[in-house]
Amino acid sequence: MLICLINERPEGGPLISIKPTMSDVANDSPVDEVCLVDMDACYETFDKDSDGKLSFEEFQLICKALFRNDKGHIYPLPEEKARHVFQVFDKNDDGFIDKEEFTFCWNHWIKVIVRPVSAFLVVDVQNDFISGTLNISKCNAQQDGSEVVEPINRLLETVPFDCVFYSLDWHPPDHVSFIDNVHMRELHVSSPVSADKAQAYDTVVFAGPPPMKQRLWPRHCVQDTWGAELHRDLKVVEGAVKVYKGTNSEVDSYSVFWDNKKLTDTNLSVQLRMRGATDIYICGLAYDVCVGATMADALAIGYRAVLVDDASRGVDLADIEKTKATIVNNHGVIVTSDQVLAMVEGRDRRPELGYKLAMELKNAMEEQD
Repeated sequence: MLICLINERPEGGPLISIKPTMSDVANDSPVDEVCLVDMDACYETFDKDSDGKLSFEEFQLICKALFRNDKGHIYPLPEEKARHVFQVFDKNDDGFIDKEEFTFCWNHWIKVIVRPVSAFLVVDVQNDFISGTLNISKCNAQQDGSEVVEPINRLLETVPFDCVFYSLDWHPPDHVSFIDNVHMRELHVSSPVSADKAQAYDTVVFAGPPPMKQRLWPRHCVQDTWGAELHRDLKVVEGAVKVYKGTNSEVDSYSVFWDNKKLTDTNLSVQLRMRGATDIYICGLAYDVCVGATMADALAIGYRAVLVDDASRGVDLADIEKTKATIVNNHGVIVTSDQVLAMVEGRDRRPELGYKLAMELKNAMEEQD
């Protein structure tokens, strides 16, 4: 994904400037907000000793100006991670970032942080998960799936996302994940439970080939049924793209990007690339299943990924916590819906996402060499 970003980064649209709250940034000298809107002004502002290059200490001042919210609160970037980022742009490894190196840093890092292209993905807010056959309120966590509708609608009404997607579980009647289909396929000898004793939410191993572990669910979201429809109160915006998953009878599909065996992808990746998306905000149902799997794939592909916590509900409390830990450990961010607007507008810039972007740029450059 980042190779496309390096080669095809769009230039259109206004940059979002920051409020002039930087008096503590450059040796206590006030910094004009233009320093994060104009490349030359930025370079000159932070080249404190006017030697025509940026030292690591000067680069740290840039990070201090970048990673803050619209109220002036500074998000610290640990020195070790700041050095990792600095080394990405110090291409000749001389301990400084010269003007040519800074031009790359500006175009592919700073501009993305200040002016992200944001996609919003609403995952599986379908009838069966809210009041139908797989009503998640009856699962271990006992969370009400309908509670995601209000914060999602509010985000759709108030946040200027560049593109919006809705995913739908869209299973054929003979789908492998349905408990009442367990006798349709041979189980592997390693399966922890037999077909006769299997119950909903158990995990079995089908013979394949290859052997395939599968969690069994009540029949749900069957194609062209009421249960597969989006909830009636969910706002569906004009121009949004619907992404259908789980359409292959023989393999489940939690992530909106891929099926669980990574055999087939959906059209989501292509759609995101077409729109030049850099950031993806993800929420919906279920937190620890399809939302979590989609977040994991988004981060693995290279997107700056954000999970909207209060617009998501899950199945199992322990698994929800595991999902959160996985996201944080892979440089994703978990926020509440009231924080999204400022992030999309580039006024609230998180260091985790900046670090993630820098590491993806590093990987993309190494792939090109």
